[in-house]
This record gives sequence, C-alpha cells and structure tokens, in this order.
Amino acid sequence: MNQIRSELKPRAVAPSGTPTRTPRPAIQPAPAVQPVITAPDWPSRWHLLIPTRLRNTAAALGLWQNPIPLKPSDHLTQTLAVLERYGWCRSLDFSPTGRMCIRGAQTLLEHTGHVTPTHRERAVQYMQHSLAKVTSMPFYAWNDLPERTFPQVSHLITTSAALARTHGE
Repeated sequence: MNQIRSELKPRAVAPSGTPTRTPRPAIQPAPAVQPVITAPDWPSRWHLLIPTRLRNTAAALGLWQNPIPLKPSDHLTQTLAVLERYGWCRSLDFSPTGRMCIRGAQTLLEHTGHVTPTHRERAVQYMQHSLAKVTSMPFYAWNDLPERTFPQVSHLITTSAALARTHGE
C-alpha cells in the first residue's frame, strides 16, 4: 500500500532544479539598407557614343553593366548630388564649363541609365507639386529666373524627394 501511495504522489523537483525561462524579446526586422546616393562619374566617350538601345541589348547579353535605375525619391537626391558635384547653372541644360541645370542633371542621369523615363517623369511631377505652392511655372523655367539661387534649387529638390518618400516612391 505504501508503495502505491508513493507512486501516486507527484514528484517534486527542488526549486533550484527547475529550468527558468526568460522571455525573449520580439525579433524586429532589420531596417532596410538605404543606398548611398552619389553623383556618378562623367560618362566615358564610349558611353556617350553608344546609343541607349544598343547598350541595353549589350547589357541583356551580359556584355555591358548598366546601373540600377533609381526610384523617384532617390533620383531627386542623386540629381542634387550631380548639381553639387558638377555645378549648377541657369539658362542651359549643360554649360560649356560642365555645369548643369536641374533638367540637364536629370538628362545626364537618364542617358547614363540611372533613372528610367517613367521614374524621371514621376520625379518631375513631385517637383511641380512642391513648386505649385509658390508658382505655376514649370520647374525648368523657375530654375532659369535671374533671382534664383542654388540654395533655393536645393530646397526644392530636397522637399520634392521627401514628398516622394512619403508616398513610397
């Protein structure tokens, strides 16, 4: 009978022998790595002479490495980086000294494959939306006004890039 009662008793483990479980913190996904946006080097002579369609065909065959096109917010950030690196000007897309206006910087980035025409157009729409608070003129005409300064241009591009990011682009 004692043997049966000892079998019915629950087994107790000393408190020091119980495994302790610490609650695990919830695993947070790592934040997405943001690409470092820099101004590209001036394209080589071969790059300028080869038509875009031929470059794209060569890239499809693995003979050419095109850059990865950027979304509108990153394109605007890269446009600003190009203007800071090569210089900003008015009235000309490309000046004889290598400076560019906003449209010239965008043209350079599109020609070298850093942005698609669709994403460039979306970036222009964000610039026009940001500029609509001040004036109704196109951004390239606004850029060419005699009283325009580079800090104003920089502010427009930065504001437009932030607006594009809030919309997920």
